[in-house]
Order: sequence, then C-alpha cells, then structure tokens
Amino acid sequence: MKGQLDTEFGKIVIDEDVLGKYAGSAAVECFGVVGMASVNVKDGLVKLLKKDNIKHGVNITLDDDKLKVELHIIVAYGVSILAVAENLIETVRYNLEEFTGMEVGKIIVCVEGVKAVD
Repeated sequence: MKGQLDTEFGKIVIDEDVLGKYAGSAAVECFGVVGMASVNVKDGLVKLLKKDNIKHGVNITLDDDKLKVELHIIVAYGVSILAVAENLIETVRYNLEEFTGMEVGKIIVCVEGVKAVD
C-alpha cells in the first residue's frame, strides 16, 4: 500500500514505511505509552520494539481513500488505558493528516501489554 495524493503539480506517493514510522513516532511521544509492540502470532509473544523498529507496531491500509491505522502499544502500569487511547488517537490522527495531507478514517488501538516504568 502506498499513500497517493493528486495535486495540481502531479502525484505524490508516500511509502507505507514512511507512514508507519511517522505514526509510530507520534504514538511513542504520547503520555502513558511505553512503546510499540510487535506480536508474534505463532507464539503469542509480545515484544517491546526499539525506536528504530517502531514501524513494525503499526499497520496502515488505504480504505476508500482514507488511511486506516492499527497501533499495537504497550502502556505504563497505573495509567487509564481509555485516556491513553483517546490521546493517542487524537495525536496520531492530527500528525498524520498534517504530515501527509491525507484523511485518516479509522484508528484502532491494540493494547498488547502493560509495563511498570521506573
């Protein structure tokens, strides 16, 4: 999937890795998010991703010319998951729409784990 915009000057094509990195970077900056998670479906294991691999915790598809974003996160112990998810959705939607000029249709937040922070 590649994001595509038609402008008066021509077409702009945005690779899904770029969209994933941008969404992941915006997500990890949100209060209560410890990091992005990579899920091994075969083993059912959840792994906290390092900053250079955060795009692996993001799935982006194009649905009716709108971005559909799925974020797999690990939250900090003791925070309201609802509050973190609402903040995360607003932040990622705003950043992606401002960065790409594309409309974000749906954002799905999958909380894959909880981690106590020092």
